[in-house]
Amino acid sequence: MRAVDEQATELMHSAMPFTRELGIEVLESTTSVVSTRLAWAAEKCTAAGALHGGALMALADATGGMCALLNLPDGGTGTSTIESKTNFFRPLTSGNATATAQTLHVGRRTIVVETEIRADNDKLVAKVTQTQAVL
Repeated sequence: MRAVDEQATELMHSAMPFTRELGIEVLESTTSVVSTRLAWAAEKCTAAGALHGGALMALADATGGMCALLNLPDGGTGTSTIESKTNFFRPLTSGNATATAQTLHVGRRTIVVETEIRADNDKLVAKVTQTQAVL
């Protein structure tokens, strides 16, 4: 299992307190890639025992937001999600959801980020494309 970057995790939790409530951990955070992890837990699931889609979308949004923040153009002070598209491929019923985000486009006004969420067995759980407004 990959090690948690405690400093980056605390930064994420400070900037986005909801990520602390969910238990999201940062594994890697560079301008090239941001990787995070969310552990499966029964209280985050649907009736069928699958990690709730909203929890997965929150994981992707936070990961993509951090990636966008690390790629701000000159003069940018932050970002805000203005569009998000999610495709779900399979349920996550145990283990961890690991999200990996990379930029597709960095402009002066918007940043587009693609995030893959994978299970511990490396199978693709979801793919999210989001547009972040540069503030």
